[in-house]
Amino acid sequence: MSFDYYPIISPYSTALTVISAVLLDALLGEPKRWHPLVGFGWMANKLEHALNRNMPPSLARMAGLSAWLLLLLPLVALSYLVCDRPLGWVADVTLLYFAIGAQSLTQHAQQVYTPLQEGNLPQARHAISMIVSRDTSQLNETEIATATVESVLENGNDAIFGAIFWFVLFGGAGAVLFRLANTLDAMWGYRTPRFLYFGWAAARLDDVLNLIPARLTALSYALCGHTKTALKCWMAQSSTWYSPNAGPVLAAGAGALRVQLGGNAVYHGAAKQRPNLGMGALANTQHILEATSLVKRSITLWCLVMIAASVLMHIKESLYLA
Repeated sequence: MSFDYYPIISPYSTALTVISAVLLDALLGEPKRWHPLVGFGWMANKLEHALNRNMPPSLARMAGLSAWLLLLLPLVALSYLVCDRPLGWVADVTLLYFAIGAQSLTQHAQQVYTPLQEGNLPQARHAISMIVSRDTSQLNETEIATATVESVLENGNDAIFGAIFWFVLFGGAGAVLFRLANTLDAMWGYRTPRFLYFGWAAARLDDVLNLIPARLTALSYALCGHTKTALKCWMAQSSTWYSPNAGPVLAAGAGALRVQLGGNAVYHGAAKQRPNLGMGALANTQHILEATSLVKRSITLWCLVMIAASVLMHIKESLYLA
């Protein structure tokens, strides 16, 4: 493989690839049929049912780690090989397109916003149940809006910026690694009796992969919203949240929107009192639109930063060669 393939060494081509994938997602959205993540989820379910048996915690952790490796390593290696070709940039664009879901995120938020705006709580509860793991059957208008805003902000990192970050470092294989790891965390990373030990590796590895992207996402939200409030909430509140990466993202996002998030929620039949994040008004339907707008502005910011970095690198190389 030639060194000029690596995106981190070729920032100009990286910026064009990322922008192309973002535009492709905006135009096409997620595939309606035969989405690779659907097939991956099917394989993950089959493997989990085969390996996740009654066993001691240490063995359950090893089984979960083995399942994670069996599912990810072959697909990441295949992605690496596919991108290492003369037309590898086509594979890069395609893989990043499959890894991000900005348009889908906006559509899911809109599917909650519309019935909520119309006062149709049953339909809004059903729509939000499609994108969150909490019990939505008894949520009121404020709780539905809160759950939707939290989902938009958190998935901005999980479904967009994290994939872009790892793509910049390692091309299409990096984007695939992140997206599949995040998918397994969403499937197995629960503190329930079934997944407490088996899902341990998926949850911890996802934490590691999200360590830097989550903070870059939080910074993006701060720069694209009410910056001072976002930074204040990030510094003061993120450590109170139970997730080390969702904390900065949600706290900065809530501050950027000047909205209050957190509070009581029911997960798997158990009530959980979550810390309050942000400041200002309680969440309402308008905040759903503001959250999706914040994510879109942040995407634009990332693209502009990559273009600027590409231009600066090109100027530096030109001066060096001169």
